[in-house]
Amino acid sequence: MLSPAIISFSLFAISALGAGVRPGQIKNLVTFGDSFTDTAIVSNGGTQWPVYASGYTGAKLFPYARSGATCSNKITFRPFPSLFESQLPTYFNATSTPGGNLDPASTLYTLWIGTNDVGSNALLTGHGIGDASLVEVTECMVNWVKVLYDSGARNFLFQNMVPLETIPLYAPTSYPTRYWTAQRNTTEWSLFMRELVLSGNALTKLMLQALAPTLRGAHIGIFDAHSLFADMYARPQLYLNGTVPFNINGAVHACVFQLNEPTSNPGVCTDVEGSARDSYLWYDELHPSEQADRIVAREVAQVIKGQKNQWTTWLS
Repeated sequence: MLSPAIISFSLFAISALGAGVRPGQIKNLVTFGDSFTDTAIVSNGGTQWPVYASGYTGAKLFPYARSGATCSNKITFRPFPSLFESQLPTYFNATSTPGGNLDPASTLYTLWIGTNDVGSNALLTGHGIGDASLVEVTECMVNWVKVLYDSGARNFLFQNMVPLETIPLYAPTSYPTRYWTAQRNTTEWSLFMRELVLSGNALTKLMLQALAPTLRGAHIGIFDAHSLFADMYARPQLYLNGTVPFNINGAVHACVFQLNEPTSNPGVCTDVEGSARDSYLWYDELHPSEQADRIVAREVAQVIKGQKNQWTTWLS
C-alpha cells in the first residue's frame, strides 16, 4: 500500500506535468494590450511581435490590442481604446456573430498592458481618476482573466511590465520627447517608475496565484517580460544582432524636443537605417525595437507550441 507521502508526491507530479498548454494544442492566438502589441498602429517601425509569433507557430491571430490603451479609462483615463471599455467589448461583439466563436481548448489569450497605466499622464504624474491607485490598476489587469474565463476562455498568458526605468523616456538621462516635454526631475521619475513596475508586477503575480486555483480547468501562465527585457538590457550581445555596436540606451527613431514645446511640433529627429536598427533595444523613447519584438515573439512561440520556456511560469 502506498504511503500518503508517496501518493501526495504522485499527485503533485501529475499536476505539474499537466500544467500549461500541450504541444500542438493551440491553434488561435488572441492578443490584448497597448502599443507594445497593437498590430494596426505599429510602434516599432516594422512588424509587431504577435505577427511574428503567429508566423513562427501557424496560430491564427486575432489582435485586439490598441495603442495608448490602459486597463480601464475609469481608473487612468486616456482618450484611447482601453482594455475594458473598448477591447473586450469589441472581442465579445466579434465572437457573438455566426462563426465567430473560438474553440476554448485551442485558443491562447494574451495580455500585455500597464505601460500607460503607470506612465506619464497616469499614475506616475498623479493623473489617475480620483484616488486611483496601483492596487486598482493591478486588480483590473487580473480581472481580465476572470471576465474571459466566465465567457468560456481557458488558456491565458499574462505578460508583466518591462523595466520601464530603462526605457529612454523614463531613464535618468531622459530628454524632452513627444511623449513629455514639461520640466521634470528625470532621476526621480526613473526611481519612481522602477518602484511602480516592481510593485505592480509583484501584486499581479500574487493576485494570479490566488485566482488560479479557483478557476476550474483554466491554464494561467505568467510571461516574465520584466526579466526578459532586463536580460536584454544587461546582455544585449545575446539578443541584438545589428551591424553597429549594441545600443541599449538610445533609439532607432529618436526625437528631441525643447522644454514645453507643443508635441504637435516635429522636434529634431534622427533615424537609424537598415540592418543597424537591429543593434537597438528601443525603437523610440517608449517602445521596444523590432529586434526586441522578434525575441518576444520567439519566446511566446515556445509557449504556443507547448514547449518549456524559461520566462514563463504556469500557475495552473
